[in-house]
Amino acid sequence: MYFDLTDEQQAIRSTAHDFLASRFKSERLREIAASESGFDESGWKEMAELGWAGLALPEEWGGQGLGTVDLAVLFEEMGYALAPSPLLSNTIAGLALSVGASDEQKERWLRPLAEGELRGTPALIDADGSAEPMQFSMAAESDGDGVVLNGVKTLVMDAASADFFLVATADGGRHIVEKGSSGVTVTPEESIDLTRRLSSVRLEGVRPEATLPGSGEDYHPVFLRACVALAAESTGLAQRALEMSVSYAKDRQQFGRPIGAYQAVSHRCAQMLLETENSRSAVYGAAWAADAEPESLPLAASTAKAYASDAGWRVPDAAIQVHGGIGFTWEHDLHFFLKRGRANAAMFGDAKWHRERVADAVLAGESAPAAS
Repeated sequence: MYFDLTDEQQAIRSTAHDFLASRFKSERLREIAASESGFDESGWKEMAELGWAGLALPEEWGGQGLGTVDLAVLFEEMGYALAPSPLLSNTIAGLALSVGASDEQKERWLRPLAEGELRGTPALIDADGSAEPMQFSMAAESDGDGVVLNGVKTLVMDAASADFFLVATADGGRHIVEKGSSGVTVTPEESIDLTRRLSSVRLEGVRPEATLPGSGEDYHPVFLRACVALAAESTGLAQRALEMSVSYAKDRQQFGRPIGAYQAVSHRCAQMLLETENSRSAVYGAAWAADAEPESLPLAASTAKAYASDAGWRVPDAAIQVHGGIGFTWEHDLHFFLKRGRANAAMFGDAKWHRERVADAVLAGESAPAAS
């Protein structure tokens, strides 16, 4: 398989890299992590102006109409910068609306979301249910006047900064609930990752603003594309941790030589490179499949998520070892990368869960993407 980025995709990468590097320097990252909101409102507005809020959403509804490869390019840079932003949750909500909403609903919610005027987030995991991806226990109860939702969704990304939630129910439905609706309570949850806020969302007798006509099967490709985007983010943070380690190994002197001259360090850096490149290859293979060979996407997306789930925390963990004592301190940034990698590994199915999906697919005779 031969793969290379187009000139447009290279431009997305360059623009994103430069913007994020200037916006999320270490000092600013720490300020945002310590703030109540957990993200930069002005930075979000600039991202929306760049078209990122609707990068992979349909042009007819205010988006850029680009593909999953373009999305992966952007999210790899988001991970590299460790950007604290609701872009991932907003993108997933937008993708779900684009496949499951009616035209009227798209005009009401998708267009302003794609243009950065509204922010949405998926509310998927039930507090009293299974953590298995795409399995939900919250019931959509009918009382004759419409649907009523009761229960608690947990680990909801960026709930505090969202304008609406896309609530998943056991029947495969998706329901739009505005954050300010009666009966909605958002409570911050503790997370290992200080750069991405999680909350629980309690729904008590809540009537959704709308119920999407799409069915559960309509949202499976959205889940797979979300896995690819998250895997790209983990690949980006692994790349950053690798570069920090190589730079440190060249500069840090011990016994009159750079520590990178010692095999114990150089071999560790080589292993970090191997894991990062394997993850990147799997990510872009899956992103290509999403756009060009969707029948291969389930296998490709799980392969990418499995590789990236491991690389996203293993590489920062190894980077801390390369840095020695300084790497373990709060003042060094590496712990932020390790924590984001650990959190990403658990989201949308961990490496073990996705390897099981890969095994099932291979045993069923499915094959990997075969681009040329």
